Order: sequence, then C-alpha cells, then structure tokens
Amino acid sequence: MSVDAAANYAENGYYVHRDALLPTATVLAASAGMDAVRSGQYDTGRPPLPSPWKPGDDERTLCKIEMPQMANRAIGELIAHEELGRWAAQVTGARWVQVWWVQLLYKPSGVPGAAGVNVGWHQDRHYWGAWEEGSELFTAWVALSEVGAESGPMRFVRGSHRWGDVSGGDFFGQNLEQQQEAIVVPDGAEWREEAALMAAGGVSLHDCLTLHGSGANTSSVPRRSFAIHMRTDQSRPCNDRREGLTQFIDDPSLCPVLYG
Repeated sequence: MSVDAAANYAENGYYVHRDALLPTATVLAASAGMDAVRSGQYDTGRPPLPSPWKPGDDERTLCKIEMPQMANRAIGELIAHEELGRWAAQVTGARWVQVWWVQLLYKPSGVPGAAGVNVGWHQDRHYWGAWEEGSELFTAWVALSEVGAESGPMRFVRGSHRWGDVSGGDFFGQNLEQQQEAIVVPDGAEWREEAALMAAGGVSLHDCLTLHGSGANTSSVPRRSFAIHMRTDQSRPCNDRREGLTQFIDDPSLCPVLYG
C-alpha cells in the first residue's frame, strides 16, 4: 500500500485496486456461491433477505440480492477476508472496520432486449438513513470477474464526496445522461468520471457521498461483484437502533469486524 492510495482516496472519494487483491481460490469459490444463491441453493440452510431479484426472475435484468452471506459459506468467507479489512483500513486511515451490509450484484452480458441493467447515478448515503449524520461509511466493491470497458464498469465522479447531499440521483434510474443533467454540480466543481476497470479479485473503495453509476454490460460474459458496505468506529445507528440496515451489526457471523 502506498501513500498515494490513501491520498487518492481522500482527494477523489474513491480508490481502485486494479490488480487482484483477494486470492484466486477465494474468488472462485465465492463466484460458485453466487451461482448457487442465484439458483436458490443455500448451503447454510438459510435464504438471503427478500431482495429486488429472486430465483426465477428475468435473467436479462440486474440481479441484486441482499445479504447473500446468510445463504452461502464461500460468500461469507470472502466478505470476512482479513486482507480486505487491512487494505480498507490503510486506504481510509480507519482504526476499526466492520462489514454492516452486503449486496450480490450480477449484471448480465449483452442480451437482445435486455432492460434494467444500468445502475443510475447515486450517492449511497441517500439510502442509508439508518445511520447518524456524520457516520463514517464506505463501500468495498469486489469484482469476481474481470471488469473491462465493455463490462458496464462502475464509474465514479471525482471529488463528488465533497459536494454534500446531491439530489437527482437514483440507483434504479436507467437514463444516465438525463440523470446527470438533473444533478446540480456545485460552483467551482466539474463532472469528471473514471471507470473502475479491474481484474477478477480487484477491489474499489468509495465514500458514501461519492457519486457513481454504471451502464450496460455489452461484453460476452456476466459482470459479477459484491458491494460490501463497511463502517468505522466513527459511526452510530440512529437512536442506537438495530433494525433495517443496522439489524445485524451485533452478529459477527454476518457482519464481521475486519480490522481493529
């Protein structure tokens, strides 16, 4: 880890580790686990949480499954990997890092008639009202497949973590150009995008206020990833509640402490 990585994260609101960070065996096992969960096979004997996509739904749409580690051991091992926590702590400067939520994201490859495969421009913080204002929250996005320019890679807007709460974003929005036009860029700032291209096992990290989105996957293979949402010791659930997005934070089997 270089000082440049931490400086890049602080300046831009994200950092992309383009080479593999996690072991190949861990990535391959979690990829097989992803296929199992998508087909409704749960080796833990427990299903994931009710999700926007469930087994049997349209294969041509974005598959988003909440808390897949509940249903598959290999996925649980990936999200608890100590290298992930060590790296996240070094990039962010955190003294303590915990996973608090996970999402399986499977973007189908270019299929005629595909719909609902874009991820609209958005800030994660907009959806995370369960956490007190000022809480340190960020996301590690782990690639299980190679993410190239045609894969519908995540795209970050540089420095947007310093823009505050920006209206006009929507995770499920499909017209990215129209969305961008609706987002007000602060005076003195400019919209500059960077695609998060990486190898299988690569990881990006972004702040909860960093604007990001992605287009369709026009490659010949599905884009496979996990969004692993993390927090530091400088975070608190609103009114110290354990419900909704914070309901599992006291369960280390689902929300492991990765560092500290």
